[in-house]
Amino acid sequence: MQLTLWTYEGPPHVGAMRIATAMEGVHYVLHAPQGDTYADLLFTMIERRNKRTPVTYTTFQARDLGSDTAELFKNACQQAYDRFQPEAMLVGASCTAELIQDNPGGLAAALKLPLPVIALELPAYQKKENWGAAETFYRLVRQLTGSRAEGFQRKTPAEENRPARCNILGPTALGFRHRDDIVEVTKLLAAIGVDINVIAPQGARPADIARLPDADFNISLYPEISDITVRWLERTFRQPSTRIVPIGIGATRDFIREVAALAGMDAEATVTRVESQMAPRMPWYSRSVDSTYLTGKRVFIFGDATHAIAAARVAAKELGFEVVGLGTYAREFARDVRAAAALYGVEPLITDDYLEVEEAIAAVQPELVLGTQMERNIAKRLGIACAVISAPVHVQDFPARYSPQMGFEGGNVLFDAWVHPLMMGLEEHLLCMFRGDFEFRDDVAASHLGHGHGAAKAAVKAEPVLAAEAESEPVAIQLPVPAGAETDKAKPAAAQSLIWTSEAERELKKIPFFVRGKARRNTERFASERGLGPITVDTLYDAKSHFGR
Repeated sequence: MQLTLWTYEGPPHVGAMRIATAMEGVHYVLHAPQGDTYADLLFTMIERRNKRTPVTYTTFQARDLGSDTAELFKNACQQAYDRFQPEAMLVGASCTAELIQDNPGGLAAALKLPLPVIALELPAYQKKENWGAAETFYRLVRQLTGSRAEGFQRKTPAEENRPARCNILGPTALGFRHRDDIVEVTKLLAAIGVDINVIAPQGARPADIARLPDADFNISLYPEISDITVRWLERTFRQPSTRIVPIGIGATRDFIREVAALAGMDAEATVTRVESQMAPRMPWYSRSVDSTYLTGKRVFIFGDATHAIAAARVAAKELGFEVVGLGTYAREFARDVRAAAALYGVEPLITDDYLEVEEAIAAVQPELVLGTQMERNIAKRLGIACAVISAPVHVQDFPARYSPQMGFEGGNVLFDAWVHPLMMGLEEHLLCMFRGDFEFRDDVAASHLGHGHGAAKAAVKAEPVLAAEAESEPVAIQLPVPAGAETDKAKPAAAQSLIWTSEAERELKKIPFFVRGKARRNTERFASERGLGPITVDTLYDAKSHFGR
């Protein structure tokens, strides 16, 4: 066990809470001490839910450990049933109560309550939140549908003269943009011509879970939550499921093809029809952006496996970025992330230690970080543009506006969320490069008033400001000093080789003419002061980072 200030996932009982809170008519009785009741705040304060989480805690205290804590749990179960009248009950223990070994499942069964009781055994010291959510959903589905497995027969859409119907599985409470993704995917399915049987766990009741086998196929929106369940449904009820997550324009087209094939439709004709109907803006926007400053941007990606893999595909294939880092904290999906990282020629980062992630980001010096709230804080400290793409989340990741990540509208949202930080970074970059010029000084009037309003005075002051800035210490990462730099620094600046490599010259020409001269001078000054040899593309970008601080 490792002491940490931040964690990407909570213990598995928080995952079980996400399932219970997402559903209707389900109540969770959690054997836990007083200190483990903090998780309620995740749903009311961060997700802004307007109702209390359906969880009853035993809240035993230290003095109760010398008495009968098992009786406390049985009383809590009975009181929860009497008060809330749920249609199904989850019972389990928190990470602390697990040490007492009171067997919540056996205690609840002894009460013989007149409803399904699903006992959860979630090993808190080996597993984490997403696994706990996936296991809870699987246990619910298996218990509520298992009685239908023997001799189950499903009629085809043609036999019943109806459209194909599917289940949407995976969205939960506290999920990153799950609320809006459901709306967008529902629109997609309506445009395709496929009916929805059940959406679960979000918004489903226990009776809805029992109807899952009636669908012709399943849509696995969030594999971290739904993968175990859809595989069991496939084995038990012969229900195929989708494997493509519709994040990005290309993936959305592939998703439509996959759904159309499962529904017995012409895949290509369906894609053409649906895309013309929904008219996404992202394809044109991504072709029309300023390639000088956006094409080839270096991006580091980290998050849950589903969003990280999808983000890498969108970044590389649809926006023309260069993926320089890819990783996940979801060890259960490490194989998928490793396979994706191999496509981009990068070393995968599989870790739940945010300090390792920060070290990796600092090492590759990307221009954009796509990650969780943790990476957002890391990028902020390092002065790098960032967009949040995955849980763990904070309150701003549950916006009042419609903001899906999936489908064609999700593609539009991704473009805005990822490109705008770079555009703002471009503005700051230009301001930085011109900050010694008179029109960008704080003590002069606006340029449309003419240069007579203090411009001459500012121009005189400009050079000392630049000199002071050159002597200032960097406030972010200390750039690595090349081997042998100590001896080179002793040489006069004039003796240094300021030859540019052909690759560096080509990169310099990508910079607009009105700032190219200053970029060349800053780079040469940076190289001269450090005794660097021929100026390479790396030198150019190191100089840009240095003078941008």
